[in-house]
Amino acid sequence: MSSPAEPQSPTADRPAGDAALNDAALDEAGEPQAAEPQEGAQESQWAAERAKLEDRWRRALADLDNLRKRYARELERERDSERSKVAGAWLPVVDDLERAIAHAGDQSEAVVAGVRAILDQAVQVLERLGYARDTEAGIPFDPQRHEVVGVVERSDSAPGTVLEVVRPGYGQGARQLRPASVVVSRGRE
Repeated sequence: MSSPAEPQSPTADRPAGDAALNDAALDEAGEPQAAEPQEGAQESQWAAERAKLEDRWRRALADLDNLRKRYARELERERDSERSKVAGAWLPVVDDLERAIAHAGDQSEAVVAGVRAILDQAVQVLERLGYARDTEAGIPFDPQRHEVVGVVERSDSAPGTVLEVVRPGYGQGARQLRPASVVVSRGRE
């Protein structure tokens, strides 16, 4: 044992089983300290796990946002499809009204005026649904807007010019309910 004059080390009164602890692992009060390398490793493990969870959370939010956008696009596409079906159902009515007016001849003006008013109303309904009437002649042929039903050789117009609209089209740009049936100029060869 040590003599009373010698200062005792803090490890002197520790049991032999604690010999694995070194003096550096004791704080000023002689209490064992937590091993910092293990603590730092555990913190970095938690940080990595948190980063993984945050990444999964952000991906889930992005997936949800993409799902909402896709649903909105599909809903708009379905609305457009349904609008086309409803508007398309009006086309034979409009065509029949136009034929009735054309063949009315010298019939009662009141009947012709009534049918003309119904036709105007039907065309307005189509316009409100987004399908404006297309009866423009004298313009270049556009395959998105026109369907050729006849070709006429004319020297006074450029080749491919719409000369006559046989049946009006309905729609605008790429959204065509029905292309206009037209007669175009071939030009003189």
